[in-house]
Amino acid sequence: MDKSRKILESGLLELNLPASEAQIELLLAFVLLIEKWNKAYNLTAIRNREEMLKLHILDSLALLPFVSGDKIADIGTGAGLPGIPLAIFMPNQQFTLVDSNSKKTRFVQQAILELKLSNVEVVHSRVENLARSAEFDAVLSRAFASLGDIMQLTEYLLQADGVLIAMKGQKPQEELDGLKRSYLVDMIVVPGIEAERCVVRINKT
Repeated sequence: MDKSRKILESGLLELNLPASEAQIELLLAFVLLIEKWNKAYNLTAIRNREEMLKLHILDSLALLPFVSGDKIADIGTGAGLPGIPLAIFMPNQQFTLVDSNSKKTRFVQQAILELKLSNVEVVHSRVENLARSAEFDAVLSRAFASLGDIMQLTEYLLQADGVLIAMKGQKPQEELDGLKRSYLVDMIVVPGIEAERCVVRINKT
């Protein structure tokens, strides 16, 4: 665990994210839960704990500077990413984690209970059936579809001044060209990951 802690602490330092001892402990406990449940539930193709910290935890937390608002939805959350790491660092915001895979939502519910996260709820649903119209300030997506498709599926969830925040690999210029919305693109560096990453923010109006 010492090696894991070092990877996490140095990564947080690189991301310029001050973290309390309690937050670090929660993130490490979360990774252990993913590792434990992964064998039966196939939550992620990544089996190595250190790689999970880089590709899941630090990757999720790289979104933190771009997330604002009080009510945030994480669509296609899978094993609770990026929602749970962000919720640990944003205790005053309310997170709704949505996934259509019942095994994954069962795991996320258990993680919420074990980590004692009072600002997170999990919903087992397809995004188009969520029926939470104009409820959220921000919708998060970690690359589960094209930007146009994500916007089409999630737009109804956003308040009028809400924003879709999507994490992508290389800048998806072709997808951006097809948008009929104003947007911002920020290139980001995730510690320990050489692949390109960018954050796309698309305004609802």
